[in-house]
Parts: sequence; C-alpha cells; structure tokens
Amino acid sequence: MKKNMSSADSKIRAFVVSPVLIVVGLLVCPAGCLAIVLYALAAVMLATSAVGFCPLYTMFGLRTRPAQNTPTA
Repeated sequence: MKKNMSSADSKIRAFVVSPVLIVVGLLVCPAGCLAIVLYALAAVMLATSAVGFCPLYTMFGLRTRPAQNTPTA
C-alpha cells in the first residue's frame, strides 16, 4: 500500500474536516443516525490521514502526493 496523500491533504483532513464533522454531528443530534454517520466519516478521515492512504483515491486514480523519482542506472 503506497501513500497517495500529500502532507497538506492529511493535515486538512485531520485538523479541518474531522473536527467540522464532529461539531456538526453534535449540533444535529448527538445520538441520532445522521450524527453517527458523521462521526464514522470523521473517524475514516482521521484514519486515512494517519496512514497517508485513501482507498477512494486509488479507485478513482487520484493522488495528491507527488510521484517519487527513482534513479535509473
């Protein structure tokens, strides 16, 4: 599993998207179905941010991390 997320992408997921999802979940209804879905999405965002790999990026052929140049000899 190769990393496909840049550090900026990881930071945005961890410090912007996840907290916003949690706050919206708390404002909607802390124990409601929508809130539980939002909490799960926040957990997925934090997990993918920590690992540096997003499965959806792989399915759609995206990557925010620049390709590493390997020297050829």
